[in-house]
Amino acid sequence: MIEATSCGGVVIYRGKILLLYKSYRNKYDGWVLPKGTVEDGEEHKETAIREVKEETGVHASIIKYIGKSQYSFNVPEDTVAKDVHWYLMSASSYYSKPQREEYFIDSGYYKYHEAYHLLKFSNERQILEKAYNEYLDLKKANLWGSRKYY
Repeated sequence: MIEATSCGGVVIYRGKILLLYKSYRNKYDGWVLPKGTVEDGEEHKETAIREVKEETGVHASIIKYIGKSQYSFNVPEDTVAKDVHWYLMSASSYYSKPQREEYFIDSGYYKYHEAYHLLKFSNERQILEKAYNEYLDLKKANLWGSRKYY
């Protein structure tokens, strides 16, 4: 068993959620949240910010930690058990540009119900739901967009 750790973000701008569409050699097609592998010496928050920037071109700020999802998949030599640490993040514009080198062919911001149904993986839908509820709570308390809760 190979253990791997990634970090990613549920990035929100004006109530909409940032998604990426990945298409890899007709083996993998689907909408996902931005995430990636922790590099040596990197804090989880740093990984989430870097991966969002690399995969989408978006400069996002971390609002709060949302939680962890876990899954496993097979590679030719072994099984990989992956932990993904997720953060609620805010962006300052609708700009995004998918990272072609990672087989992302589209990116954009979607309303919650659209994003929820577009996401390929159920564990990402669960994280989205949790993050969006946190966003709504912060918005209701007039804390979204301020620095009071960082």
